[in-house]
Amino acid sequence: MRAVGFRVVFLSSECEPWAKTGGLADVVDALARAIGGLADDAIDGQVDVFLPRYRGVPDPRPDAVLAETTIPVPDPRARTGSSDVTIIDVAADGYRLRLVDHPPAFDRAGYYGDTAGDYADNAWRFGLYVRASLEALRAEGRPVDVLHAHDWQAGPAGIFRDGSYRDDPIVGQAALVTTLHNLAYHGWTWNADLPQLGLRPGDQAPGQNADGIDLLAAGIEAAEIVNTVSPTYAREALTPEIGMGLDGLLRSKGDRFFGILNGLDNALWDPADDPALAAVYSRGDRAGKGVSRADLLTRNEMDPVDRGPVIGMIGRLDPQKGFDLLAEATPALLERGARLVVQGAGDPALADPFRELASASPDKVAFIERFDRDMARRIYAGADFFVMPSRFEPSGQGQMIAMRYGTPPIVRRTGGLADTVVDITRQPGSGTGFVFEGATTEALLAACDRAFELRATGGMVWDRLIDRVMAVDFDWSTGPAPRYIEAYKRAVAIRRSTP
Repeated sequence: MRAVGFRVVFLSSECEPWAKTGGLADVVDALARAIGGLADDAIDGQVDVFLPRYRGVPDPRPDAVLAETTIPVPDPRARTGSSDVTIIDVAADGYRLRLVDHPPAFDRAGYYGDTAGDYADNAWRFGLYVRASLEALRAEGRPVDVLHAHDWQAGPAGIFRDGSYRDDPIVGQAALVTTLHNLAYHGWTWNADLPQLGLRPGDQAPGQNADGIDLLAAGIEAAEIVNTVSPTYAREALTPEIGMGLDGLLRSKGDRFFGILNGLDNALWDPADDPALAAVYSRGDRAGKGVSRADLLTRNEMDPVDRGPVIGMIGRLDPQKGFDLLAEATPALLERGARLVVQGAGDPALADPFRELASASPDKVAFIERFDRDMARRIYAGADFFVMPSRFEPSGQGQMIAMRYGTPPIVRRTGGLADTVVDITRQPGSGTGFVFEGATTEALLAACDRAFELRATGGMVWDRLIDRVMAVDFDWSTGPAPRYIEAYKRAVAIRRSTP
C-alpha cells in the first residue's frame, strides 16, 4: 500500500479538453495525469484540478460526476458578504477535475474578455474562483500540502493564503508553487478595483505597489518556489527585455526560481494511432507520412504530386509568434518552390497578409483561420517542415509535436525552442532541426534555405534526420513530472521551516 504523501492541488484557468485557448490547458491536463500516475510515495493519490466552469465547458458525463456541492464563498460584491458557488467533482483522466460553477462570474462569451477587451471585473471573477477553491478544500477538512498556481488567474492564491486564510489549518500552511507559462500576461488590478479582491488601497498584499496589484507578481512574491516552463526562458526572464517588468522580482527569488521544460503527452500525440490522419505511421515504418502529406495537400487544393517543400505553421495570431515574419518571407519562399499551410486565429492585422497571399496563390498558400484540431494534426503529419519564428517562446509545444510526427522544425533560438531543437548545421550528427538567431525575415529565409537544401539532397542524411527527430522523447512522466515532484518537496520544506 502506498504511504500517505503530499496532497497537491492545481489552480488553473484552463485544462484540456474542458477549457483551452493555448498551451496552458495541455500542460495542466498532462502534468496532473503524470504526477498522479507516478509510483512515488511523495504524492497522496490523485491531483485535484480546480477550473472555472465557463460557458463553453462541456457538460461532464453523468457517470463521471463524483459529487456536486454548493458552498457559501466570501464575495466582496455580494450584499450579504458571501455567494453560493457549486463545486462539481468530475473523474477526469487520472485526476479529479473540480468545476467552480458560478454563472454571474463565468457564464460569459469569453474566458477572459470579449471583442471589447478584457472583462473589467476579472479581479473579482478569478478572486472568487480562488476563494471558492480554498473553501471547497476547507469543507473537506483534509489539509493541503501544495497549492500549484498557474499564471495570473491563480495569483490571488498567494494574497488569500497569506491574508484571510493564514491561520487556517487546511490551506493556511500549504506551500505555494507558482508556474509562469507566459510573462506577457499579468492580471493588473488598479487601486480602484482592489475591492473586487476584498482589499483596500491601504492593505498590504503581495504584488502591490502604489498603483494597484499585479496578480502575477502576487503569485511570484508569495510563492515558496517559482518556475517557468523551460530553462532558457527562465534565464531570459531575468532580463528587462523578456522579464516584462518582473525581472527584478524574479531575480530576488534566487535559486527558488528556475525552469522546468514542458513535456509532451506521447499517448495523445502519436502518429501510429491518430484517427485524424489519412494513414498512420511510426518511426520504424514511415510510409504513412507520405500518404499524410498527399492528403494534406489535396484537402487544401494543392498538387499532391509536386515535390516542392511544404511548410506548416500553427498557433495563436499574436506578434509573439512571428507570423508576420513568415508572411513577409512567403513571396521569396514561393519563388523557391515552397508551399504553405498556415492555421491560426487572433489578431486581424496578422491574418490579413495570409488572406491576401492565399487569395493570390490558392494553389500555393492555404490559410485556415480557425482552430481545427484534426487539421492541426494533418499539418503536423503532412508538412515537410514546421516553422516557429517566435520572438519569445516560454516552452512551445508545436515543435515537440512536429518532431513526434517526423516533421523537422525550423525555429528561432529562444526559450523552449532553444532547449528542444538541436541545429543540424552546428551538430550534424545529432541535429533535430534548423535554428536561427535573429527575429528577421532574412534569418528565417536563411534557415529555410538550409532546410530545403538538406531535403533536396535526400538519401541517408535526410533519413537519419527524420529518425532522430522521431526518436526524441519529451514524455511528461520521464522528464518534467519528477522535477515538479522535487519542487513540491522543496516548497513544503521551505514552508514548514518558515516561522
